[in-house]
Amino acid sequence: MITSAVLAALTAALVLTVRYGGFFSDPVGLFWWYAACWALFATALVTLRRVPAGSVVPLLLAGAVAVTVTGLLGPPRTSTDSYRYAWDGRVQSAGISPYDHIPQDPALVRLRDPWLFPEGSTCSGPDLAGIPHTGTAPRCTRINRPAVHTIYPPVAEFYFLAIDALSPSGARHKPLQIGAGLISLGVTGTLLLILRRRGADLRKAAYWAWCPAVPLEAVNNAHIDALGVLLAIAGLGLVASRAQTRRAAGGLLIGAAIATKLMPAVVLPGVLSGVRRIRDAAAVLLPAAAFTALAYLPYVLISHQSVFGYLGGYVEEEGYDDPSAGSRYALLRLVLPDDWAFPVLLAAVAAVSLYVMWRGDPRRPWSGALLVTGWAFVLLTPGYSWYALLLIALAALDGRWEWLGIPLAGAAVYILGPTFGYGAALASIAYGAAAALVAVTAWCRHRGAGTGAKASQRQSARRKTSV
Repeated sequence: MITSAVLAALTAALVLTVRYGGFFSDPVGLFWWYAACWALFATALVTLRRVPAGSVVPLLLAGAVAVTVTGLLGPPRTSTDSYRYAWDGRVQSAGISPYDHIPQDPALVRLRDPWLFPEGSTCSGPDLAGIPHTGTAPRCTRINRPAVHTIYPPVAEFYFLAIDALSPSGARHKPLQIGAGLISLGVTGTLLLILRRRGADLRKAAYWAWCPAVPLEAVNNAHIDALGVLLAIAGLGLVASRAQTRRAAGGLLIGAAIATKLMPAVVLPGVLSGVRRIRDAAAVLLPAAAFTALAYLPYVLISHQSVFGYLGGYVEEEGYDDPSAGSRYALLRLVLPDDWAFPVLLAAVAAVSLYVMWRGDPRRPWSGALLVTGWAFVLLTPGYSWYALLLIALAALDGRWEWLGIPLAGAAVYILGPTFGYGAALASIAYGAAAALVAVTAWCRHRGAGTGAKASQRQSARRKTSV
C-alpha cells in the first residue's frame, strides 16, 4: 500500500531529524530535514484519500503510534522548556511553591539534580546557562532563564508535579516525553471520536496524528501546549452539543486548557459561535472562568510571590509590546508603521471574533476557533513553532488542510532564526507564503462551490423543461 510506504519513509525521516544534532551548529541542515518530513507528511495525506474507508482507522492509528514514538528517540532537540517543567515538578515535590523561587536561588541548592545543574567542563554547551557559584569550577543549568520565576499556569504546574511524583530516580527528561506522547495520542483519539460522532471523514484526524510538529514539538521537546490542546479539543467537542450539561462540561475543559498555557483562550470566540442568548453563553463561559480561578487558588494560598511569575517580563522580552522588535507583526509592518501594528492586530482579531460569534455555526465551534486562531497567527507571526499545535488540531477537526502552512512557517522562523536573524524578513516570507496558501485555497473552494451551485441549478432547469 502506497500510504504505508510513505508513512514508513516519514517515520524514518523523523528518526533522523530527532537524532540530528544541528540546531546550534547547522540550523539550515536541520531545517532541510524538517522540510523533508513535511513533504512526506503532505504526500501521506494525499495518498490517504485513496485508502478504503474500512482501513482508514487502523492505518491512521498505526501511523500515529509510529510517528509519535520517533519523538522519544533523543533528548529535547530544539527547546529547553521541558527542563523548567522538570524543575518545577521537583520543587513542588519538596513542598515549595514553584512561583516563590528562581532556579538559581541558593535556598534551593539541596534540590539541584546533577543532570539539571551540571558543573565543570560540561558547562560549555550553547544550551546551558551559567549561574552564580562559589569555587573555581563553573556551574550552569539546562533551565533557560534561570534568573526569573516560572511562567506556567496552575494546571501545567500540577501536571509537572504529577510527572515528578511518577518518575523513577534517574529518569531525567524521559517521563515528560512519554507523558507528552500519551497526550498526543489522546488528541488523536479525541479527534476520531468527535469526527465519528458527527459522521465526518475520519481521515481528517491524520492532520494531527501524522503531522511532524507533533513528534518534534509535542513529544521530543515535550511542550506543555499538547495538554492544552487535548483539553481544548475535548471541550469544543462537548460545547458542540445542544445539551446544557455537556456544554457546561465543555466549558470546564476549556477553562482547564486556559489554566494550562493561556493560549487556548483564543478558542473562546468559537465557543460563542452563533450564540444569541446570554444564558447559553454563560453556560460555557462561567464554568471556564470558575475553573481557571479555582485552579489558581491553591497556589495563591501557598505562594509568597505572584502566581503570574515572569509573565509580564516575558511579554516585554519577546517584543509583544514593542512592534519594532524581532519578528512580531511582520506582515503588518510591511504595510503599516510599526506603532500601528499592535492596534491594528487587536482591531482585526476583534473583527474576526465578532464575525465568528455572529455568523458562526454553534454545531461547529472549532470552525470559528480555527478562523480566529489562524488569523491571529498570520497577523502576530510568532517565532515559536510549538504555539501552532492548537491550530493543527483545529484544522483537523474542521478539515481545513490549508492552515497547516502556519505551523510550517513557525518552524522555519524558529529553526532558521539563528542563521538568518530573528528579524521581520524571514517571518514575512514564511508567514506570507502560509497566508497566501490560505487565501488562494479559500478562493478556489468558494469558486468551486459557486460553480457547483450553478451546475445544480442548470440540471434542475433541464428537468423542469423535460417535464
